[in-house]
Amino acid sequence: MHHAVKLRSGANSPPSDAVETAERDQVGPARPQVLFIAHRVPYPPDRGDRIRSFHLLKFLAARADVCLAFLSDHAVPDETMSVLRRYCRRVADVRLDRRLRWLGAARSMALGRTATEGLFGSRRLKHIVRDWSANTRFDAVFAFCSSVAQYLDAPALAGVPTVIDLVDVDSQKWFDYAEHSRGPRQKVFRLEGKRLRRLEASLSNRAAAITLVSPQEARLYRSFCPAEHVYVIQNGVDLEYFAPQETSAGSAADHCVFVGALDYEANLDGVTWFCQEIWPRVRQRCPHMVFRLVGSNPGTAARRLATLPGVELVGEVPDVRPYLSDAAIALVPLRIARGLQNKVLEAMAMGKPVVVTPQALEGIGATPGVHVTQAATPDEWVEAMVNLISYPDHRNRLGLAARAFVEQQFLWKNQLEPLVALPGFSGCLQQTEADAPQPLGKPV
Repeated sequence: MHHAVKLRSGANSPPSDAVETAERDQVGPARPQVLFIAHRVPYPPDRGDRIRSFHLLKFLAARADVCLAFLSDHAVPDETMSVLRRYCRRVADVRLDRRLRWLGAARSMALGRTATEGLFGSRRLKHIVRDWSANTRFDAVFAFCSSVAQYLDAPALAGVPTVIDLVDVDSQKWFDYAEHSRGPRQKVFRLEGKRLRRLEASLSNRAAAITLVSPQEARLYRSFCPAEHVYVIQNGVDLEYFAPQETSAGSAADHCVFVGALDYEANLDGVTWFCQEIWPRVRQRCPHMVFRLVGSNPGTAARRLATLPGVELVGEVPDVRPYLSDAAIALVPLRIARGLQNKVLEAMAMGKPVVVTPQALEGIGATPGVHVTQAATPDEWVEAMVNLISYPDHRNRLGLAARAFVEQQFLWKNQLEPLVALPGFSGCLQQTEADAPQPLGKPV
């Protein structure tokens, strides 16, 4: 979760599968023209994909005229469109019908393709990309996630350098889901993983550069697609927004918190495992403790967890910082985790002691025992939590070290500067004042 933004749904919202476009005057004829295609609206930056896509969009918009097209499954508020217009020369919001999306996924799988392509498929968006590219000579294309690669076939885009940001190796997520599932779900998840991996491998032939969020994800990608033009563009964290805050008197001594979307399967798997295998044992030794679940779209599974002793469902909030600030410990018990976990970075930036699984820590580079506490098994989790609950000084030291680490390693500007030198963008993006792009170095 990220910035608190109050959004108002438009009174005259377009019908489902409608397209909303907006255009502003070009800044000048000399500015490069970049087409940015995303699978979801890149604002507000309140969940993992939007945090990354919004900061990428801001970075590119400072150096080029950006035409943004994205998919949405709900009415995009006027305030969101207004923000996006400030950054982009042209904006298109293509609405998907939620009821029809899964039919599209099933049809896509029946045709031998991925469910992912069906979920994010839209004839309307294909028409928009074709129209825009026929009328604007784009200098580069930026495709956010493999699910929008299907829109790169417009004739006028042939030969236009393209950067595809996979973010992470999404196929591995489906293999991980299969490993933690049984019966028909396991078979469907494994099939999706195989087909998505085939799609991911094919993208290296269509892109000037493939980017991923961490060295681990880049190495995984190259294990099945040994392309040379694979690069790491890591996330940052908003250090001014996620800063240590004063806590309410005594509040940090009696509860811990998980922050994340509560309709996301990997998050639900992690907190369910924690609540069933770890939390009852922690409560036996620390009966005063409360575990709070903070996040959007809590469903039946999340509400069921809130019936357990000492578990409190907070749900969606306009600002997660008070809940992080008032907690003794931030918990990230993910067993399935891809890429780089923003929720870990944000808790560290707020100076909180964080207990994480090895999967959730991957890609961050923090040292267990110095910047965070790492625990893999239920026994390790129980001991780690009881130790932190019992020793406030240890919590404080860990929190201070966490904040110092992200200050040094995860400033957004530094993380995104290598984009300027990427194949596809090199010589295209204008430098802004005080820009000093870091050497790109060798592909990972």
